[in-house]
Amino acid sequence: MSATGVLREDHEEIRRFGEVVARCHSALLAGADVPLPDLRRIAAVIDEFLDSVHYSREEDSYFPCVASYGLRKEVHDLLVEHEFSRRIAARLRRYLDGWEAGADGREPVARHLRTYCIYLEDHLRKEDDLFERAGAGILSPEEESEMYRQFTEDVAAARIRDMKAEVAYLAGRPWAA
Repeated sequence: MSATGVLREDHEEIRRFGEVVARCHSALLAGADVPLPDLRRIAAVIDEFLDSVHYSREEDSYFPCVASYGLRKEVHDLLVEHEFSRRIAARLRRYLDGWEAGADGREPVARHLRTYCIYLEDHLRKEDDLFERAGAGILSPEEESEMYRQFTEDVAAARIRDMKAEVAYLAGRPWAA
């Protein structure tokens, strides 16, 4: 497997997560009880996997390498979108804090989850397009191999397993049915 392949596998898991987030959004709008700890877990997956692991892989290794082959604008646009994701996540946490403190946070939390779903779908499509271009001979086998080694280190692999377990847990919750 290649570094691009690892990122594509991440995207498959992220899509599963996006489906869970969409079900959570729908459940909140329908008035279903979605426990705050489950909502916190969603926020944690966004922070601890998407931002800390997946975006880090892209921002620290993949994007700089791909940008050096004339894809600077595409990479810049994706980096701007990563920042947008971080802002959505920060607002989501803020509304969860308020809800936990007694404010009615159902609507703003649902709205930010929906915004995140829309962002995620569009962003993954754009990244997949970049992966297609990069996989079409832009990156050398040595570059792919070195990034693959970095991406599959023990710490990153453990965090991926943890994230998959969190997504599976959330997908099995009553509100996600």
